[in-house]
Amino acid sequence: MSIRLNKAIRELNIGLQTAVEFLEKKQELGEVKSDLNFKLSDGQYNALVGAFKNDKEVKNDAAKLFQKKPKEKKSTADHRAEALLKGNRPQYKPVGKIDLDQLNKPVAKSSVAPTEKNSEPVAATAVSQEQGKNEVNKVLKSEKEDKPVVNEKPIEKVETDKSVTPNKTKVEKSVEGHMTQKSVEPKVVEAPQNEEKNHDDSKKEVKADVVAEPASTISNTTTNSAVVEEKKDNGLFLTKNEKKILNTPKVNVLGKIDLSTLNQSTRPKKKSKEERRKEREEKAGQGNGQGKKKRVRINKERVDINAAANQQQNQNGKKGNNNNGGGNKNAGKKNRNRNQKPLEVDDEAVARQVKETLARLTSKSQNKKGAKYRKEKRDAVQERLNAEAKAERKESKILKLTEFVTVSELATMMNVPVTNVISTLMSVGIMVSINQRLDAETINLVADEFDFKTEYVSAEVQEAVSEEEDDENDLVSRAPIVTVMGHVDHGKTSLLDHIRNTNVIAGEAGGITQHIGAYGVTLENGRKVTFLDTPGHEAFTAMRARGAQVTDIVIIIIAADDSVMPTTKEAIAHAQAAGVPMVFAINKIDKPGANPDKIREDLSQMNLLVEEWGGKYQCQEISAKKGIGVNELLDKVLLEADMMDLKANPNRKATGTIIESSLDKGRGYVSTVLVSNGTLKIGDNVIAGTSWGRIKAMFNERNQRIESAGPAEPAIILGLNGAPTAGDTFHVMETEQEAREIANKREQLQREQGLRTQTRLTLSDISHRIARGEFHEMNIIVKGDTDGSIEALSDSFIKLSTEKVNVNVISKAVGQISENDVMLASASDAVIVGFQVRPSADARRLADREGVEINTYSVIYDAIDDVKSTMVGMLDKVKKEIVTGQFEVKQVFKISKVGTVAGGMVTEGKVHSKDKGRVVRDGIVIHTAPIDALKRYKDDVKEVATGLECGISLVNYNDLQVGDIIETFTEIEVEQKL
Repeated sequence: MSIRLNKAIRELNIGLQTAVEFLEKKQELGEVKSDLNFKLSDGQYNALVGAFKNDKEVKNDAAKLFQKKPKEKKSTADHRAEALLKGNRPQYKPVGKIDLDQLNKPVAKSSVAPTEKNSEPVAATAVSQEQGKNEVNKVLKSEKEDKPVVNEKPIEKVETDKSVTPNKTKVEKSVEGHMTQKSVEPKVVEAPQNEEKNHDDSKKEVKADVVAEPASTISNTTTNSAVVEEKKDNGLFLTKNEKKILNTPKVNVLGKIDLSTLNQSTRPKKKSKEERRKEREEKAGQGNGQGKKKRVRINKERVDINAAANQQQNQNGKKGNNNNGGGNKNAGKKNRNRNQKPLEVDDEAVARQVKETLARLTSKSQNKKGAKYRKEKRDAVQERLNAEAKAERKESKILKLTEFVTVSELATMMNVPVTNVISTLMSVGIMVSINQRLDAETINLVADEFDFKTEYVSAEVQEAVSEEEDDENDLVSRAPIVTVMGHVDHGKTSLLDHIRNTNVIAGEAGGITQHIGAYGVTLENGRKVTFLDTPGHEAFTAMRARGAQVTDIVIIIIAADDSVMPTTKEAIAHAQAAGVPMVFAINKIDKPGANPDKIREDLSQMNLLVEEWGGKYQCQEISAKKGIGVNELLDKVLLEADMMDLKANPNRKATGTIIESSLDKGRGYVSTVLVSNGTLKIGDNVIAGTSWGRIKAMFNERNQRIESAGPAEPAIILGLNGAPTAGDTFHVMETEQEAREIANKREQLQREQGLRTQTRLTLSDISHRIARGEFHEMNIIVKGDTDGSIEALSDSFIKLSTEKVNVNVISKAVGQISENDVMLASASDAVIVGFQVRPSADARRLADREGVEINTYSVIYDAIDDVKSTMVGMLDKVKKEIVTGQFEVKQVFKISKVGTVAGGMVTEGKVHSKDKGRVVRDGIVIHTAPIDALKRYKDDVKEVATGLECGISLVNYNDLQVGDIIETFTEIEVEQKL
């Protein structure tokens, strides 16, 4: 059976938050909500009871103690009243006889009964003590014998003054036809009841016409009146209360009075306002706790008790008439029984008090509806905040990214070291570098390994670009796209120069390829082939990855006089990841020392067997310079292309890949594209990444103007509003407005991606830096001629970062160095690195004025080496000790004003006067201090060579002993290494 959370926490005496936190840890028991009305399962409830049963026991024990308190308080009050009763008993003793004739006088209606405060001592006087009981009884008996009273007249009800209202707890006694009644408290009357048990014989002797019970108990007024009469006759001293009794007028009683008629319940039904006011004042004057309690009882049961009292009065009256006074006796017993009922009345009072308490609590909760509403509102806000925090924690495990992010960016977003990502990919057989871009499948693999989920935010933007389905009948054969890849200086560009009959190497700075090039070649047999030349330097990993993604066939060139280098292995990994067939070309076979079989052996160790060795990969030995084997290589490439059956549809909107982009001073932003499908024409609206525009002009790789470019043909286009990122896919759109909207959305996503990959300095980072002690930061702004070069250069700089020096590329863009770049460098204390670009005249003047350093390079090696040397220069130099010589102490001289001088011989090296000396005794260093003086005979010398004697004294050290070795050394500053 399910139980609500509210009931469970009240039962176990725990807080809501405590219970919810405990149940959240017990996730196997089910979900829990921070809601008081949430229904707990049996397992959850049992778990709470088992964990917090001690709190429940504490609550139950406290509840038991709380219930016992009122009873103990009540019994204490009873004991106090009894003690007060015993203390007041022996104060007044009756002396002499009671003249009953004097008591027969009628009591005037105006007589006022004494208040409760004054009636207590009188009542105490009326109660007979052990010493006075016998005397009173004897007096009553003698009076009875002398003057018996006969009841002949009907009963007369004696009315007391209406202004006098006896309390409900007071019982009135009367002597039939003789005595005036006074109010007596019930606890005071308990004593006559006990006395009645002890004196049964005296009661039996009293006859019906004289009331026996009042004779034994003697109510307040009767006893006082009798005692006062005796004292008045005997001239005794009267107390204050007795004087009041004497002054009250006497009442002549005519006939017999039934006690029940003057019972406590016989009270006037209606009173005037003045009488009620006096009654309230009298009750307020009592001031004790018992009076307050009795007053409440009167207010509670006023009407009901009057009705019941009238019925009891008639019944008791009949008993008195029929039994000749028996009614009075019964009335006395009834009064005694009423004195034993306070417990029942107290139970009712307790019930009423509980009801009033509940009413107050209810009214309090009703009055605090606003507080309750505010509490509910706070709980709702807290619940919403908890839900948001939970969603945020869940959101932090979701990577929002675009496809083809680099390894470094992915590691930054997951907040894990780059080495962990690289090692994870190596464990599954994927070789990557820090600046290599990953495809969606690889990103998902890495994210799952680190418990992240991927969400590609560019999906909806990509869907906005509709892909056209081609009909099989419209497809025609196209030229193959061949990418030449390999290690630097292994002959990639030389091979293409021989095929194209050109000299591209002469135009490249430093003799190495630093740009990806696309060339269309028509072979001797009339077939067309498109070649992509990729840089072999380590920094151009992204370029090689793009080359492998857009190509159909890859030629891997390996120098026969070298081996399979890491860059070659990386190129092979790119081709395998893209699923592109490979053809191996072993170059430089004409050089002495060439060993093609060693290259085949290295490939076999990588599970790449060539056809000569029984494998599936084609291999050709060539010499790119002399043209040996080049035609055979091309035949093998065409054979692979024929097996792939490459086709495309030229009669549709063009799509393709951005190979390179740059900023030409005369023509604006220029992009090299490779069309993969369709035909690109002048006037088309093109979108590529975040750039868009209308094509104004098109050129081939030889800068000859063309009108269109078909499938597998490279082209240079003008008209884009920016330099698109190399590797982006371009599409031709219907209208310029559509292209602009998609480009704006992509730009927004790219900006968000950049913000997510930025790492901000946290407190933990600061603490780590403080712990390391030395930390420097180097900010760089990279400007270059092409987007690919900028990407390669910036990734190489970031890769140089170490624990002591952190390199940040704060900005990278295509184009010349402008004034904005100088101002940014001045504000961020950065260095500007220009790759094959120059600053404008205004930018150079501003840089001189602001003190900004501008470095321009044409070879990527030089830029990387300079940044390395700058990083080394930022590090503090380290002091290094160089031991110069050893001196053995042969004799010690103590000279006043100079101190101790050691005389001895230089046993090793040379001792210089500017060196420091280290005293070594029994292999333990005793002291280190600079040399104070170095003398040979009496002359000061600058140095002493090995085998010569001299004298040495150290600064502020005189504890030199014979046999000590003084090791001399000098300190030099050495630059740290990265």
